[in-house]
Amino acid sequence: MSTSTTASVSTHILDTSAGRPAEGVAVRLSARSGRAADWQALGGSATDADGRCKDLPALPEGTTHVRLDFAVEPYFEKKQADAQQDAPANRDSGAGVFFPEVAITFAVVPGEHYHVPLLLNPFGYSVYRGS
Repeated sequence: MSTSTTASVSTHILDTSAGRPAEGVAVRLSARSGRAADWQALGGSATDADGRCKDLPALPEGTTHVRLDFAVEPYFEKKQADAQQDAPANRDSGAGVFFPEVAITFAVVPGEHYHVPLLLNPFGYSVYRGS
C-alpha cells in the first residue's frame, strides 16, 4: 500500500501462449533512491494460481526506481516437461528458453501505486503500467 511518502508495486503474469496466468514464477523486488544509488534487494515472492504476487515487500521511503526480476526459465522448463509427458511423440529438441529471466526497471514517485503486468510467451514479452 502506498503512502504519501512511499510508492507501492504489484504485478501479475499472463502466459499469452497458453492464454492463462503463469503460476509459480519467482519474482524479486529491488529498489534504489536515485539513478546513482546502488540497488537494494527487498525480497521476493512467487506468482499464485492467478499469476499474481500478492505479498511483495513494501518500498522504503525515498525510492525513486524499482526493479522486478522474473525468473521465467524454470516456469517454461516445467511447462515444456509437462507437455512432453502428455505427448511424448511430439518431443521438441529445443534450444532451451530464449529469455531465461526478465528484468523490468521503472521510475516511481511517492504516493502512487504501480501495477506492472508481464505478458509472457516463450519467445517474447511485453510489459506496461496497469491499473
